[in-house]
Amino acid sequence: MLHAMTTEPEQQIGVGTQDAFQRLWTPHRMAYIQGENKPTGPEAGDGCPFCGIPDMSDEDGLVVARGKHVYAVLNLYPYNGGHLMVVPYRHVADYTELDGPETAELADLTKRAMTALRKASGAHGFNIGMNQGAAAGAGIAAHLHQHIVPRWGGDTNFMPVVGHTKVLPQLLADTRQMLADAWPVG
Repeated sequence: MLHAMTTEPEQQIGVGTQDAFQRLWTPHRMAYIQGENKPTGPEAGDGCPFCGIPDMSDEDGLVVARGKHVYAVLNLYPYNGGHLMVVPYRHVADYTELDGPETAELADLTKRAMTALRKASGAHGFNIGMNQGAAAGAGIAAHLHQHIVPRWGGDTNFMPVVGHTKVLPQLLADTRQMLADAWPVG
């Protein structure tokens, strides 16, 4: 039997304080919160996902571009749509451990990522940075990675403020393909 559509949200007992907002559940975030797929230790062989991604296909690993020393990959738990990371292939924890060619290519792929994000999604600005060490907020402190988060004027909407949720309008696989297609050739 079909039920008539209603404009009133369904009241659910036991889901928290009743207010004017419907709930947007994001159960996929529990994997991140509970530390699923986090390394068991500081070494490359301790389950470091950044060491495993290069062995995957670009599609499976969400790799957007590969260089000789570093690669660009979509963040599995993005702060914003198009959130990329530039990661050295070599398992190093600290920026000061990079050699000259790694440092140069990390900078080059960061510039290319910005160009691709502007072309593919019209990004107005970027947050770019690294969290060095667990105390600084690095989710995977044992393997250096630089975040490139695209931003748009007015993108701080009500969802993060009220719902503590970020709405991403596109599947990661589709975002990966869009950015790979827009990636500038060196």
